Amino acid sequence: MNNINTTPLIIGSIYGAISVILGAFAAHALKKKMKPSLLASFETGVKYQMYHALLLVTLGLMPQNNKLTNVANLISIGVFLFSFSIYGLTLSATFSKKIKVLGPITPIGGLCLVAGWCMLAYYFMTL
Repeated sequence: MNNINTTPLIIGSIYGAISVILGAFAAHALKKKMKPSLLASFETGVKYQMYHALLLVTLGLMPQNNKLTNVANLISIGVFLFSFSIYGLTLSATFSKKIKVLGPITPIGGLCLVAGWCMLAYYFMTL
């Protein structure tokens, strides 16, 4: 595979698999234990993770350069911070041990995702 960055392919594939697993976990096990608002937040994390897993796979298949590598890195970090902090917040709140330090991490992850998308738009504008 010439000029293809396998890192976003691997990370995107792993994020996709984890998203399916956590989505099923939410639909079956958590549905009985979580408040509806917490379940909705958990599902938001799962959806955003899957959307961005697909983006990472797409980015990995594109001819590579430093700009796309930076976009993929920012998206990878953003997913980790955004989705996984949501999982931690909702699960810890469900089991009465809320990890409050995760609260500020979620918007940082969201900013990384927005910045990644903006960088991608800029990349396309400069083709």
